Amino acid sequence: MNVSLVFRIAAVGILVSVLCQVLKHSGREENAFLTSLAGLLLVLYWLVPYIYELFETVKKLFEL
Repeated sequence: MNVSLVFRIAAVGILVSVLCQVLKHSGREENAFLTSLAGLLLVLYWLVPYIYELFETVKKLFEL
């Protein structure tokens, strides 16, 4: 896991929170929700390979 991944996740979090605040104050709550959902899906897309690797390592660890 790279440090750059942590910085990318932080950047997405900051960007999504700012966009959500702007959209909520302009009366577009539905778009704010979709923006936060898109940010969550993007971060999960980045993390899925690492989670898969973790489960494979645990599986290999407990094999007989």
